[in-house]
Amino acid sequence: MARLLFGVTGGIAAYKMLETARLAIKAGHSVRVIQTETSQRFVGAASFAGVTGGPVLTSEFEDDPLRGAYPGEPTPDRAPISHLALVENADLFLIAPASANTIAKLAHGHADGLLTTAALAAAGAGGIPILIAPAMNNHMYHAPAVQANLKLLTERGVTVIGPGTGDLASHGEHGVGRLSEPAELLEAVEARLAEAGAGGGRFGGSWSRPWLGMRVLVTAGGTREPIDSVRYIGNRSSGRMGFALAERAARRGAEVTVVAANVALPAPPGVTIVAVETAAELKAACEERFDACDVLLMAAAVADFRPRDPAAHKLKKTDPTHPPDLALEPTDDVLSALAGRRRPDQVLVGFAAEHGDGAIDYARGKLERKRLDAIVVNDISLPGIGFDAADNEVTILARERGERRLRKARKEQIADGVLDEVDRIRAKESHDRAIRADPARTAGV
Repeated sequence: MARLLFGVTGGIAAYKMLETARLAIKAGHSVRVIQTETSQRFVGAASFAGVTGGPVLTSEFEDDPLRGAYPGEPTPDRAPISHLALVENADLFLIAPASANTIAKLAHGHADGLLTTAALAAAGAGGIPILIAPAMNNHMYHAPAVQANLKLLTERGVTVIGPGTGDLASHGEHGVGRLSEPAELLEAVEARLAEAGAGGGRFGGSWSRPWLGMRVLVTAGGTREPIDSVRYIGNRSSGRMGFALAERAARRGAEVTVVAANVALPAPPGVTIVAVETAAELKAACEERFDACDVLLMAAAVADFRPRDPAAHKLKKTDPTHPPDLALEPTDDVLSALAGRRRPDQVLVGFAAEHGDGAIDYARGKLERKRLDAIVVNDISLPGIGFDAADNEVTILARERGERRLRKARKEQIADGVLDEVDRIRAKESHDRAIRADPARTAGV
């Protein structure tokens, strides 16, 4: 993945950069941090060193124990000039929070510290993308000098992220000037890396978003079928697996829509959320969006049955008919219905949460019966996986590729494995279409 250089300047929002670094490392990137002396009044260097696994530098006169290398890389034999080496080895320089003072220095070419000196090196010939994320009081942000400096930096090719609008550090104040959230910062970083990679540049095409232009529809969570105006029949699905799939697909560049059934998790960055409650609502939302998608990942736990006659009011214990008879009727099979109208180039992946013996055999029958390309099976009888857990362990059954086991791992890693299988399915279908279009290939002509 990428080597990211973070420059942290003075401001209470500096604490958000700890989470940004954590998210970046979780995504596979390597991170080094330069802090200004003022920023250390808000977050200590030891905190960033602990998160990134690398030393934090403040002054151009201090020694860099890694000699410009990034965590996990070999240390050079000689000690280079720190502000040059950190930039030469980086793929991108993010300065956040960027204070009004630092923005002014950057705009006018000041080099009075390690951070501003590194920024000049990054902006020079053969340099790297520079992103800044302003954070300050709304009155300062609207000041003509700040706006002029931001305009000047933008004209020079610097990417400005945010700021957001909301509560500010000053008690009781609300307005523009909040540092963008960590997930938004990482999304902007990866989007800029993708642009730089697509253009050749110093990345040599090594950084890409292979799913750019693809449209992915994901279902997540568990439906709730009303018994009365208060109670419902539901399940324990939290939506974590579906949201992990959505986040990973968006990271690959796809345009992602999630039909989320009763999910209380934060939405992944860059993903469109369509909130639903019942199986019927999920069906309607999927039918509306299915024709436009290239990949369907049906991770939601959709109820198989619903009460036939839900009460419009709350059923009371004092009701003479208590307890009421609860007659159930089957819900529509959403996935089978969608499979019946699919385009030849669409990929459909189902999910099956099973319990105990026979899980694989049942899922294999479901794969054929619903006419899917693949089905992801997890045995929720195993400890530490499944509903509302951070980890999962699955078996992927593919119609054309047999069986593949993904051992217990974080759901984000499992999601990457599922998306890799989608890539294999799409590649095979593309090859098969080419063969059908040119039968002579089968003869080796």
